Amino acid sequence: MKKLIPSYVRVPVIFAAVFAAMEYFIDSGEKPAFIEYPMVSLFLGVFLFLLIAIEIVVSAVDKITFHLLTDEQKKQLEEAQSFSFADSKLMKMLTRSKDIEEEADVMLDHDYDGIKELDNVLPPWWVYLFYGCIIFAVVYLVRFHVIGDYTQAEEYEKEVALAEEAHAKYLLTAPDLVNVDNVELLTDAASIAEGKKVYEANNCISCHGQNLEGGIGPNLVDANWINGGGVKNIFRLVSEGSTNNPVMAPWKDVIKPSDIQKLSSYIVSLGGTNPANAKDPEGEIWVDEVVTETETATTISDSTKVE
Repeated sequence: MKKLIPSYVRVPVIFAAVFAAMEYFIDSGEKPAFIEYPMVSLFLGVFLFLLIAIEIVVSAVDKITFHLLTDEQKKQLEEAQSFSFADSKLMKMLTRSKDIEEEADVMLDHDYDGIKELDNVLPPWWVYLFYGCIIFAVVYLVRFHVIGDYTQAEEYEKEVALAEEAHAKYLLTAPDLVNVDNVELLTDAASIAEGKKVYEANNCISCHGQNLEGGIGPNLVDANWINGGGVKNIFRLVSEGSTNNPVMAPWKDVIKPSDIQKLSSYIVSLGGTNPANAKDPEGEIWVDEVVTETETATTISDSTKVE
């Protein structure tokens, strides 16, 4: 029997809708759900098989049912199926179109080289959409040009601020997206041990020594620093390299940010030790201003309590 939508269109559309829904609702990370989870692929395969099977069964039932009809019933069915959507009441209500036999009622006297003009009524959907645009324009005019609500520039700045805030929160929970702005000193034994492995695996020993005592490169355990000490400065130096010494190349393309953080924390953890054969200090004595300010505030607070 005749269907409004043929099966070769209906099956792909239904399958695509189910496929899209599963990809949307199943959290599979960067990979598609049907690749990350084999059961999803199995389900989709079974679902497609059932769709095709149902279409075949329904088509067979329709054919059998049609052959069981009488000639009069077949004729009535064919007449009903030959009725087009263009002739339906809904279509006429949406377009208010006139049949060819009724065109004389809307014919104008205008005649351009034998071409005549019809005074057809505009489709209701078009008229209502036009009225809706007028109402929207009035509301927009009053809100943004009379009352003076937020401007496009303000809206843009607000959205940018929200995006930056969301990005900052994301960076805090993404260990491989550590950067110089959010890097923090790690003090747990596991991170320090992993930092030591990074130090040894990337041959930092060849320049800075087994115990960071220095060699070709500077001593990393004394209080003097050429490019500044502390976890942030060390992280920046390892990532971007040194402008004072081209031998210290950037390592950001070799070592991932989370490992550079562990490496920097390992170096800081050995500060103040006295390894054998330590190289003479280079650079200037570096003081962590943040730590100094914290210690000063703590001292003042304790003195206040004593008084």
